Amino acid sequence: MNNSAFNFQALTPDLILDALQDAGLYAESGLTELNSYENRVFQFMDEERKRYVVKFYRPERWSEEQIAEEHQFSLDLQDAEVPAVAPLALQGKTLHHYKGYYFTVFPSVGGRQYEIDNLDQMEWVGRFLGRIHQVGSERLFIARPTIGIDEYLTQPRQILAASTLIPVKQRDRFLAATDKLIETITQYWHLDWQPLRLHGDCHPGNILWRDGPMFVDLDDARNGPAIQDLWMLLHGERKEQLIQLDILLEAYSEFAEFDQKQLALIEPLRAMRMVYYLAWVTRRWQDPAFPRSFPWMTDADFWLQQTAAFTEQVKLLQAPPLQLMPMY
Repeated sequence: MNNSAFNFQALTPDLILDALQDAGLYAESGLTELNSYENRVFQFMDEERKRYVVKFYRPERWSEEQIAEEHQFSLDLQDAEVPAVAPLALQGKTLHHYKGYYFTVFPSVGGRQYEIDNLDQMEWVGRFLGRIHQVGSERLFIARPTIGIDEYLTQPRQILAASTLIPVKQRDRFLAATDKLIETITQYWHLDWQPLRLHGDCHPGNILWRDGPMFVDLDDARNGPAIQDLWMLLHGERKEQLIQLDILLEAYSEFAEFDQKQLALIEPLRAMRMVYYLAWVTRRWQDPAFPRSFPWMTDADFWLQQTAAFTEQVKLLQAPPLQLMPMY
């Protein structure tokens, strides 16, 4: 993989402005960089004082076909009047290519932060997730991946084993804890679910509030079980999570059927994300943005904490899964 895939070294302000002009937009204001680790995202204003957001995709991560599927899914949601931010068609297309970079332009959408403890907002989100999955079930992604053990555990384990970020004194204990966690996940992971197109990364940070939820950033969209788009909204103690889950699923079920066997996948999915996340940061370490943003990755205490977290997650996997009370 070439170096530009990591550090966006060639993505200068002049190149960004030239790329926008090539797509038919002329930026009048300066480019304001928005928070994004995986891609590079900028807000700007055009000559008509309209605000836009341009996203430059990290080279060599997604293929043109995979990005096109992401765009089509967001457009499908928009057509179904689901509040998800979809790319704009400029010169008849949503995906543009300029000097080695794929990029897309979106309308600039403002909003408040989704309030994780606001149960009314949670009910709204559950209802719209049901609508997202109603659309997502119409067909599957072909080019984009399906959530599974290889992408989330096998490949990350190889990356972590080769990493120089893990201090020598912590390496054996950490990798042993990783192997135990992977072994336990594999025991509890099952494929008895109907795959559908998912948002894929539906955490509170990807939900804006504008008199209702607005879903943003489908960059991680993929096929998988419905619970993947629900479990990251749960937080707190088990009793609190059961209340939240009941609210989410009651609203969700107005638009889509939910298979309660998928509740047993919550802790496996959480554990898979833990392993995948560490490997993702490790994989991107050559991008200068990552050492600046994750300086603790070189600290011995951090890897001790991860070892403890993996050990604790094994216990959570072995505990009874969340289970809603039956309705009569």
